[in-house]
Amino acid sequence: MYHLSGNAARAAAGTTTDVLDAKPEGSGNVLFFQRCTWCGTAMYHRLLCPVCQGSDLRTERSEGIGTVRHSSVLHRNTPAARNVSLVEMAEGFVLRGRVMGPPVGVHCGDRVRLSTAKDPVRGEPVFQLTDEPYTAWT
Repeated sequence: MYHLSGNAARAAAGTTTDVLDAKPEGSGNVLFFQRCTWCGTAMYHRLLCPVCQGSDLRTERSEGIGTVRHSSVLHRNTPAARNVSLVEMAEGFVLRGRVMGPPVGVHCGDRVRLSTAKDPVRGEPVFQLTDEPYTAWT
C-alpha cells in the first residue's frame, strides 16, 4: 500500500488538495468539484482531466442543483432497500449519490438539490427531490 506524508502530498498536489481534504474551509453542506484550466471540463474527485489528461485543476463550489440520470434500488448489505443514483450537476459533472425518499419514487429526469454534503455511513452526497415526480401524459 502506498502512503504519502501530509507535507509532501500538499506540496506536490497543488490545487487539487482542497477536494481530497476531509473538510475544506467553509464546507457545511456544500459540494466541491474540479475544473480543468486547459479545456474547462468539470469533474468530481479526479487527479487528471479525463479529456486532456491535464493535471492543472482548480477547485470550485457547486450550486448543488442537478438532474437524476440513472437510479437503481439496492437491497445488498442493508436491512432496508436504498437507492443509488447518478446525478448530473448543473456545472456539467456526474457523481454518484443517494436521493432521499422512497427508493422506487426516484426516476430519470427528476430534479434534485444537495441536502447534505456526505452521508454519515457511506460517505456519498445526499440529495432531495425539488419538484413533484414527472408523469408524462396522465
